[in-house]
Amino acid sequence: MPGTVGATGTTDGGTVGGGGGSTAADAGSLRRTLTFRDLIVYGLLFIAPMAPVGIFGTLEAKSHGAIATVYIVATLAMAFTAYSYAQMVRVAPQAGSVFTYARVGLGEGAGFVAGWMAMLDYLLIPAVAYLFSGIALHSLVPSVHQWVWTVIAVVVTTLLNLWGVRTAAVVGFLVLAMEIAVLVVFVVAAVCVLVTDGAQRGWATPLTGEGAFSMTAVLAAVSVAVLSFLGFDAIASFAEESAGGSQRVARAVITCLVVAGVLFVVQSYLAALLAPMSAAELAAQPGGQGDAFYTTADDAVGEWLQKLVAASKAIGAAFAALAGQAAAGRLLFAMARDRRLPGAMSKVDAGSGVPRRALLGAALVTLVAAVWAARRDDGLDQLSSIVNVGALTAFGLLHASVIGWFRIRGHAESPNLLAHVIVPLLGLAVVVAVIVAASPTAQVIGAVWLVVGLAVLALQYRARRAGTPD
Repeated sequence: MPGTVGATGTTDGGTVGGGGGSTAADAGSLRRTLTFRDLIVYGLLFIAPMAPVGIFGTLEAKSHGAIATVYIVATLAMAFTAYSYAQMVRVAPQAGSVFTYARVGLGEGAGFVAGWMAMLDYLLIPAVAYLFSGIALHSLVPSVHQWVWTVIAVVVTTLLNLWGVRTAAVVGFLVLAMEIAVLVVFVVAAVCVLVTDGAQRGWATPLTGEGAFSMTAVLAAVSVAVLSFLGFDAIASFAEESAGGSQRVARAVITCLVVAGVLFVVQSYLAALLAPMSAAELAAQPGGQGDAFYTTADDAVGEWLQKLVAASKAIGAAFAALAGQAAAGRLLFAMARDRRLPGAMSKVDAGSGVPRRALLGAALVTLVAAVWAARRDDGLDQLSSIVNVGALTAFGLLHASVIGWFRIRGHAESPNLLAHVIVPLLGLAVVVAVIVAASPTAQVIGAVWLVVGLAVLALQYRARRAGTPD
């Protein structure tokens, strides 16, 4: 493919974006062992088929009850991002994902900023998933605090990731099959209750909301709902481990998004129709938002479904975190290989073929964040919003990278105005709108993280100008 970038930052026409980092051979090579099914498993496992369970109450409260519309808008918003990922993964099929794409499309500085903001996303998404697992297990065994369950989930999945990417993928496939089976049970049970007993609210309410429809409220909820989708993009971080090349990775990215969007809209719509508490009641009781979906299952169908969903969510969320932790490790590995992070994290373990030190570093940050959130009543809402601002900023630079690579740098054999300009600009507009609608706390933390990243970049630039080690 003309203009494809190799692991060392070069194309068939020469060096792109400077580079300056060590090669994959110097640091160790990742192994190409993942099939298309494995990529889909990692993507859907990270996304989690029942991802709305953990944030159902939060989204209901924020959107004034229009939760199905929230997921429809979020799916469309992420479609632009998925398309841009599919474009860039063919250009730079490397482990760094958006860090690499921004580097080759916009330059070294933009690449670092994209990687830095994505780091906030990739390191904290697993923390949110572990928190979901802790909440679900606590609902099953209330005598054990949710932060204890959270720690156990971190330890178990980290050990699996260190064992090797193929082992984690096989175990993940079994967990994914279990999650889908439980989702089918929930859908069938919900439909049966709706047919026999009717809905708790109007059939259009999950689309229009309670009272007057508010697009502002929907967008505010979308800023949290996109958390459910963060995972399809992580597939791109396994580009150096895909046995079928970049085309297969691109197809897997888009496939995961489409499947997840359909699943999310269906289950959130059904749950909203059965929910015993209104959106206003959930907004007034933030402490009960995390358990809202489980309460709905218990009230509408029975305790058996509540426990089944909770058990599935506990296991599924932990393994979603496993996939997220694996992706975070690849991002840290790629940035370290390019000398943007400490070089120790660029090493690949000879036995397992995984970046062990990068994985352990990601696991430590995730553990601290997850335990912090688990000990707060508003921990889920705060952590979710913070994660999304980092991810959305990185997505914005991803869209700009498509324009930079194909149009400004002219690497397309036949430039396409729709694919290489209009779609990424629409994606960028959506990203900006969702960031503006995010919570003030998330915006402040995202801005602080960005400022710290820019300071680190300035120090690295000065060090390289002076000819000293980073």
